[in-house]
Amino acid sequence: MAFNPDPKPGRWILPLVVLAMIAFTYYFVRELPQASADSTVPGGSTTTTTTPGDGTTSSTTAAEPDPAVQAYLDEIRQISAGLQEQNTALTEANSGFDATPRAVSYQDAVARFQAVQGATNELLTQLQGLTPPDSLAEPHQRLVNHLTEAARAATDALNGLTSDDPGTLRRNAVSAFTAAAEAFASEVASIESATGAPGAGEPAGDEDEEGEEGGE
Repeated sequence: MAFNPDPKPGRWILPLVVLAMIAFTYYFVRELPQASADSTVPGGSTTTTTTPGDGTTSSTTAAEPDPAVQAYLDEIRQISAGLQEQNTALTEANSGFDATPRAVSYQDAVARFQAVQGATNELLTQLQGLTPPDSLAEPHQRLVNHLTEAARAATDALNGLTSDDPGTLRRNAVSAFTAAAEAFASEVASIESATGAPGAGEPAGDEDEEGEEGGE
């Protein structure tokens, strides 16, 4: 009769099964993709996910600004559009007055400059009457400053037109008005970017983008 040195050979089966499960779990966890990177902007959220191996990156952006922020954005966009219209009107009137032969008469130029001055002051009053969200208090003050500069430039342009100045004051004032209008529009765009809101005319909602990094 053969001698069995291990009277209980089955006792090694369970430890071997446990070791196999541990090894499988370790290998499986190592093969899992890394956690995706999330980035969030005020008023909206942006999630970017990168899949290891195939170089594919997908980005989902949800632009849902706070209702108070959205209402404020609508107001300043309207004011900005009005300011750009006044800038166009002032520039065209000034260019026509300086043209040779003169395309805009003195009386017509005065009327146009006065209209720009009045409309710009109304826009400034409208802007000063807004109550911005707390997070946009500083950008709002910059908007007020830019529009105040535009209103001052409109007055200077009219004064230069109706004075004995040879045209230097008027032309400089028109240039200052244009600079203020452009600065105002730039500040509005910065506010839109900071709040995560879509630009004027762009639909709000989710937007998915996928691209491949590197060549094949």
